Amino acid sequence: MTLLRLEPRGEASRAMVYATPLLAVALTLVSGFLLFWAMGFDPVKALHAFFIAPLLSLRGLGELAVKATPLVLCAIGLAIGFRANVWNIGAEGQLTLGAITGGGLALAFYGEGGWWLLPLMIVAGMAGGALWAAIPAFLRVRFNASEILTSLMLNYVALHLLNYLMHGPYRDPDGFAFPESRLFEADAVMPLLVAGTRVHLGSLFALLAVAAGWFLMARTFIGFQIKVIGLTPTAAGYAGFNQRKIIWLTLLLSGALAGLAGLGEVAGPIGQMNPTISPGYGYTAIIVAFLGRLHPVGILLAGFLMALSFIGGEAAQIALGLPKAITGVFQGMLLFFLLATDVLIRYRVRFGAKRAVVGRAAA
Repeated sequence: MTLLRLEPRGEASRAMVYATPLLAVALTLVSGFLLFWAMGFDPVKALHAFFIAPLLSLRGLGELAVKATPLVLCAIGLAIGFRANVWNIGAEGQLTLGAITGGGLALAFYGEGGWWLLPLMIVAGMAGGALWAAIPAFLRVRFNASEILTSLMLNYVALHLLNYLMHGPYRDPDGFAFPESRLFEADAVMPLLVAGTRVHLGSLFALLAVAAGWFLMARTFIGFQIKVIGLTPTAAGYAGFNQRKIIWLTLLLSGALAGLAGLGEVAGPIGQMNPTISPGYGYTAIIVAFLGRLHPVGILLAGFLMALSFIGGEAAQIALGLPKAITGVFQGMLLFFLLATDVLIRYRVRFGAKRAVVGRAAA
């Protein structure tokens, strides 16, 4: 006899679309509690250090905004592509190229900068990310190659390119052979927005990206085309919508935003080029996009939650001696529970066996 079964819904539950991310977060917290208990740590103290302590100071809130900025920028671009069934998995590489191109200008004009340098770096960073995204776009349109595979493999190419530059052309000649660049000059650094914190101009760009992403998807004809192509490609073809144009648009846009995120890292909190620009923001942004239900406002909230996982992981390592991998464990659990609970959008849980089955069993 079946005690628990899934029953198909007549149509997708809109309430569950927004409820399942909250359920996934709750299940992650419960699992985290059990994980800390099994590891021999006080679960209450560990969860407090992980999720509460970073929010109790201005510096902690500032770091939350700093960490959320690249996540939100990358996730907004990814979500627009995902709405059109364009699966860009290469935000990490595009972020890296944005740092390489934008940061390269800061080094090229070292000692000769002016007010114009930072705007030029921003444009170069966005162009670098967009050009890196243009490679999977071209391969998809020209050869129908999977952008999932091509964009993913380009992440590793970008990281190796960065590593080469940091041990060669970008290395500080006075840095005793350490793989890092000169410190950027004042004209090449993002201005701070909040005194006493590291919140910089990039955070404002993230908020503008949220507003622009909402406007694009909700108030423009291009946004309508993106949604129609993602939902019903056949109907979009009959309507004359150009799928190739949308592929190019979404990949270039997501690449540009990821490139801006990369430039914001090297010209913001880091202040120089080094081999570890990102702790995996491009990959984590995929979780942020889906946790935020591919909606810009949801992505903003999800970005702060995932940023809290980065900051909380560091705080828990310092306060309780937790392993560094705990951050990745929490992010992985969150993604797992989000994917698992998504089944509730199209199915409802029923307890007990169907009556017809019970009747046949009695006969």
